[in-house]
Order: sequence, then C-alpha cells, then structure tokens
Amino acid sequence: MGTAFRNMLSSFFLVFLLSPLVLSASNDGMFRVGLKKKKLDQVNRFTTQYGSKAEELVRMRLTRYGLANDLASYDDADIVPLKNYLDAQYFGEIGIGTPPQKFTVIFDTGSSNLWVPSSKCYFSIACLLHSKYNARRSSSYTKNGKKAEIHYGTGAISGYFSKDHVTLGDLVVENQDFIEATREPSLTFVAAKFDGILGLGFQEISVGKAVPVWYNMVNQGLVKEPVFSFWLNRNADEEEGGEIVFGGVDPDHYIGKHTWAPVSQKGYWQFDMDDVLVDGETTGFCADGCSAIADSGTSLLAGPMAVVAQINHAIGAAGVVSVECKTVVTQYGKQILELLLSESQPKKVCSKIGLCTFDGKRDVSMGIESVVDVKVDKSSGGIHDSMCTACEMAVVWMQNQLKQNETEERILDYANQLCERLPSPMGESAVDCSRLSTMPSVSFTIAGKTFDLGPEEYILKVGEGAAAQCISGFIALDVPPPRGPLWILGDVFMGRYHTVFDYGNLRVGFAEAA
Repeated sequence: MGTAFRNMLSSFFLVFLLSPLVLSASNDGMFRVGLKKKKLDQVNRFTTQYGSKAEELVRMRLTRYGLANDLASYDDADIVPLKNYLDAQYFGEIGIGTPPQKFTVIFDTGSSNLWVPSSKCYFSIACLLHSKYNARRSSSYTKNGKKAEIHYGTGAISGYFSKDHVTLGDLVVENQDFIEATREPSLTFVAAKFDGILGLGFQEISVGKAVPVWYNMVNQGLVKEPVFSFWLNRNADEEEGGEIVFGGVDPDHYIGKHTWAPVSQKGYWQFDMDDVLVDGETTGFCADGCSAIADSGTSLLAGPMAVVAQINHAIGAAGVVSVECKTVVTQYGKQILELLLSESQPKKVCSKIGLCTFDGKRDVSMGIESVVDVKVDKSSGGIHDSMCTACEMAVVWMQNQLKQNETEERILDYANQLCERLPSPMGESAVDCSRLSTMPSVSFTIAGKTFDLGPEEYILKVGEGAAAQCISGFIALDVPPPRGPLWILGDVFMGRYHTVFDYGNLRVGFAEAA
C-alpha cells in the first residue's frame, strides 16, 4: 500500500467535525442533530500538510420488550441534526454558557464525559485551532476546579471540571459538569474538525463520576421518554448526514421492528452477542459467548484479531505477514491439533505447550490499550508475548476447522493463510475493488436475530474510477477477559441498522435503517 494512500486512509478515519450545522427547532421535548457530507479534497489537504504522521490517527476514534410504540412518539422528541465526515464520523453543535458559546462535538456512546477546549489552554496547538470556552463570558458559570484527564485510543486531554448550562437546540440542560481541556497534546486533536466530545455512555465510566449530559436531560424532565436513537445516513450522494433523536424515535428512518438486546454491563452500551458468521458459516469464536458495544464514536467494526483475520481471508484483504503466527503454526500446529483432538480444554492448550501462562482459570492475554481502557490484572500472571497471542488465535482457527471435519493438512494450510491475513499494526487492510460483487456477507447474531452486512456496507471506498481504493471495514482489537472478547459495532454497523438506546429499560434496539 503506497504512502499517499496510507496517509489518505489515516485522515479518512479521523474523528473529524466539519462546518457548523443548522439545528432544527425542538418539538415537544424531541431534539435532532443533522449530517452533511464533505468532499475528499479536504482529506488530501490534511495529508499534504501532515504526511505520514497522520497514521497514528487511524484508531481514534448501551424491562419491557415491546416495540417502538412503547417509546416516545416522533412528535414528542427533540432531534439534533448531524454532519457526516466521509461516513467516518458524525457530529453536531451545542452551546455552553449564558449566552451560549458554540462548539462542535462528537456524540459518542462509547464515553460519558462532555469536554471542550478551555480559554486557559495556552500551550496546545489543538486549542489554538478550535473554539474555546471562556467562563468569564457566561453569567451561569459555576466554578469547580477538580482536575480531570481522559485517555482515548489515540490521544488524551486533561484539564479541570466546571459547571454551566448546556444548550442543545432549544433544550437547556442546567448546571452541567463538563471538562475544560487545558492540554490536548495529541495530533489527533490538532487535525480534527471537532472541538470536543459529548459522551452518551453510562455514569459508571464517567471520569470524576460526573453526571452525563443525557442523565441530566432525563432528570430535568427535558425529554418525554428516557430514550435516544441514531440514524446515520450512509448515502454519500446526499447532503443530509443523519440525526440523533433525544426522547424518542423517528419512524421514517427504520423498517419493521427493533430487535432488543438487554444491557449486560453498564458503562458502555454493552450486550451479549451470539455469533459472528462469514457467508452464513460460524467463525466459531463466540462458542463461549461474546460481548459487543454499540459505539457511535468508532468509525469501523473492531473485533478480536483471530476473527478479523478469518474475515480478511474470506474477503481477500491483504494484511501483513506475522512471523510469530507462522512460527507457531509451523512448530506447534500438529501439537495443538493433537491436544484439541484429545479433548483438552481449548483455553489450556497454549499453556500446555508452554507458550502462555495459565492462571488457573484462563490463559493470561496481553492487555491492549483501547477505547474501552482495559487493564490486565498483573497478579494473575502478567502480560504475555506475541507468541502466546499467535497460539491463542491458532487454537480458535483450528478448533473451528476440526468441527468441519477438515484434514490435518488442510487445517494447517488454512491457519498459515490466516497468518498472512493478519491486519497491519494500524489495523487497515486493503481489498481489490473489482471483487466487491464476489465477497461474502458478514453477519452478527444478536438476541436470536441475524444482522447481515454486505460488501457494499463493510468495504469503504476512497476515490472514483481507476484511482479508487478499497479497504476492509474490520479492524483488530483484542480485549482480554473479563471485559472481552468484545466487538465494537461502530458506524459501519449503525449505518446499516437504526439504533435505539433505551436508558429507561436498559436495552439496545436494532432495526434496518431506511
């Protein structure tokens, strides 16, 4: 993959926000945010300016079981129009203070704090390039001063808490705690078109245990029902990018009924997932259960490397060759197969051949700093090396092939091919655009229903004609137990499926988007 294309991809997946949007008037407590499109030449201007350094940005980046009729009606909700940056990020405008100071923010279901740059941010280039909150200009400001720091997948911000009114359209959330960022050291925030982030996750993951904006919208009676929903427009030819509806759902933007999954763990909008399938065939990875989160702040679909490698193999994506992976298959492949055939517990195979440390319950897996901020319990064995990671992936692949009654030779050959398809360190994998019509579907089974994604939905196309480049919408992200294995269903998934976040009943709903 050429340097120019890699740079273009990096900026493609930025958490970019663009020009200010026009907010529609609220309708009886229902509020929307709209989306608009930007041309690719804006990406090229960025890559020309920043070059290969942009690569670090590629990874930047929730109980009744009735239907929509037990939610608020469309007329009783507030709708915030969103803007869309190349199907990669969706954002809208808010105000903070009295009179409101305008900011463009990512509406992120994968975090829970609101932060914007502070007028006291003097030494970060990112602050110089974005709107800054000035407490002296607000008659409703209340001092807090408690220090705060947030780490994302790429980049971090730090500053202190303040309290002020937050305006979303005609709604005014009073006395909202938020972070004034005084340091934004990452290139992520220098290049981004957004000023800050408005988190829509649960208070359990809120830095400083600050009450999220959404909680206060509910507590202050600003919405009729404790529900918000996302429609993300994936049609690149349309200017409208989509909307968030606070307080209900818009029936014009989904087809049929929503399938509901209970929130399994508060923090992220996390739920249980039954299976991941490629062309209708199980990948075998969720046999012992998988979890997923619906995350509007992630552009792509992130999942365990073992499964992403299988998907990349099936769609013909070209990744980097992993020496460790091929070494494990060559040196230990037959031994792994023998242990699996002897009905040895799959989770103990890698420790039995000496590549992993077993803590009595599971192999100790490498901790990967990610959007979910997972930490490894070092007392249970510490962090293991890449050979253990490769072994664990090989076990998953071989176990699945054994279930299909494949021969030893075919299984080892298949594992070697998957080693070739491992994603690059930055996660992106290229595919041949001419092969889209022959690529398989990739499906996720949630609450007993299968949600399909076709190649036109999980492949992102950059450019037109002969110059077009295509990349896989799947990136690898290994989250160890107890939080993982975890799938992050980002905008690629939420663009195909209208998503409802039902805070009152602690469930997430998916229906085909219209």
